[in-house]
Amino acid sequence: MKERQRLDDAIGGIRKLEQALADNIELIAMGEEEEDPSIVDEAETAIRGMQRDVAQRQIETLLSGEADSNDTYLEVHSGAGGTESQDWASMLLRMYMRWGERSGMKVEVLEENAGEEAGIKGATIILKGHNAYGRMKVESGVHRLVRISPYDSQARRQTSFASVWVYPVVDDSIEIDVTEADVRIDTYRASGAGGQHVNTTDSAVRITHLATGIVVQCQSERSQHKNRATAWNMLRARLYEDELKKREEKANAAAASKTEIGWGHQIRSYVLQPYQLVKDLRTGVEHTTPQEVLDGDLDEFIEAALAHRVFGGDAKVEDVE
Repeated sequence: MKERQRLDDAIGGIRKLEQALADNIELIAMGEEEEDPSIVDEAETAIRGMQRDVAQRQIETLLSGEADSNDTYLEVHSGAGGTESQDWASMLLRMYMRWGERSGMKVEVLEENAGEEAGIKGATIILKGHNAYGRMKVESGVHRLVRISPYDSQARRQTSFASVWVYPVVDDSIEIDVTEADVRIDTYRASGAGGQHVNTTDSAVRITHLATGIVVQCQSERSQHKNRATAWNMLRARLYEDELKKREEKANAAAASKTEIGWGHQIRSYVLQPYQLVKDLRTGVEHTTPQEVLDGDLDEFIEAALAHRVFGGDAKVEDVE
């Protein structure tokens, strides 16, 4: 029923656009016949205004994967470099939370591991909304930051790395075969900012899947039982995402080498000093106002990456210095 409603809305939206386009073309013809430039200008402005809606609906057609409409988990992990990369990881986390809020999604922090001096070592959030996974899946990979370090007394230029991992929330209609015999479960005390313990009991839960080495953890609740349940859901989601990736690679081995995502695969550079630029290394899309991007203005990058994932492209994109 939900899928049918989505299709009905999509078809209705396209028909509405077709009708609006036909009406405005007719207005332009009428304005030219009556030699009234105001009518022509008004109709042309309306047609230009439709371009964003057309682009949005084109992206919606790209989101037809098995789990694209699902909610999504998103993990951020700092790379090597201590405080610098931990601060960068916290900036990325904020960027995705702001994107979720701007997109009308519900955002919840499930687990956060504070940095030693600033920022975070890692964190996991859940984004709840239509096509959350479908849109966010292209954000998996390594993100590079170049800036004048606020932590360096000599104000030297620093390069920092952080990784993002995205995997879909698994609903009840999808069965994932995993039991307690397949995992190791550890409990520990949840920690807050600065590393201090926020609970006096071992309420945080970490689950390691023995066969794949996949690790998930949750400390968002005071109850170990609730954290355990959430961690199990996260593990099932990771295993499902792993299976989806294997299917994609098997279906198109040639394209897989271009779209495969891992810790060593850099997808975007963010330069704050000495000049300002954000550049996607898969699509070549650039933005000259990094602060807007870091405030969650990601749609242009996401839409281009989705199109590239579907239609491909062989052009080599050079990284920024």
